[in-house]
Amino acid sequence: MEERLKIGLHVAGFTWPGGPPELAADLGRIATAAEDSGFARLSVMDHLWQIGVLGPPEHDMLEAYTTLGFLAAKTSKIELLAWVTAVVYREPGMLAKLVSTLDVLSGGRAWLGIGAAWNEAEARGLGLPFPPTGERFERLEETLQICLQMWGEDDGPYQGKHYHLDRTLNSPQTLTRPHPPILIGGGGEKKTLRLVAQYAQACNLFNSPDLEHKLDVLRGHCETVGRDYDEIEKTVMFAPLDPGSNGEKVEALLEDLRRLAGLGIAEAHGFVPDVYKITPLELIGEQVIPEAARM
Repeated sequence: MEERLKIGLHVAGFTWPGGPPELAADLGRIATAAEDSGFARLSVMDHLWQIGVLGPPEHDMLEAYTTLGFLAAKTSKIELLAWVTAVVYREPGMLAKLVSTLDVLSGGRAWLGIGAAWNEAEARGLGLPFPPTGERFERLEETLQICLQMWGEDDGPYQGKHYHLDRTLNSPQTLTRPHPPILIGGGGEKKTLRLVAQYAQACNLFNSPDLEHKLDVLRGHCETVGRDYDEIEKTVMFAPLDPGSNGEKVEALLEDLRRLAGLGIAEAHGFVPDVYKITPLELIGEQVIPEAARM
């Protein structure tokens, strides 16, 4: 496990001054600048409407995996993922195929970021399935099992409570072996963090006062299932990653990052205000990422 703190960029909205006609060009510039500035990962939300904490649902929102394919073509080094995939929005076999395709076409840079889904309004609005919470977690665990089977040597059937696959063939296989890393988002102590301990290479938690407690809960689940806690990369959704328009917020940002590094957090991942202006990404690349790498 790496000891250095990485910084990741989360593109959480697409409502920029140029509007949809300029969106592809703006997003391409953001991806290139993020890679050139040293960001470790680049993610988009798996939402179809904008979420309330960031804006009204009518704001521009792109479908995640189509967007990740576009980002793969615009970059060559940065890792790519949906932060995080809503498990019930796609059938598991198709999801495994989507991530496999992204991995092959990006040269081995794909992750599977996944969670139990929460945005009932957009799901109901667009006619997507949204079963009760308990069932969504059952489907999440089965989806993880299916993805791992499809990325492994067994192309036989899968028979679960919710999903039934006759043949789990996946060709071409992922370039990343044994499989693309799995990140499970959320801090639920009974179900989510247990699934992290059992299946994932990374967790994602919020930068909140109970962060240290959540890490302790994860450690307990690792002990229960016989998993090495240190094998799991701890990531935090850090919102916003705001250096200030002229770098005036950099020192406060670094102070918070030092606290996270002290807890064993390996990546701070978040959205950058006014990201389309590019300058904030360059400021982070010049003044934050090199310092974080020494933490």
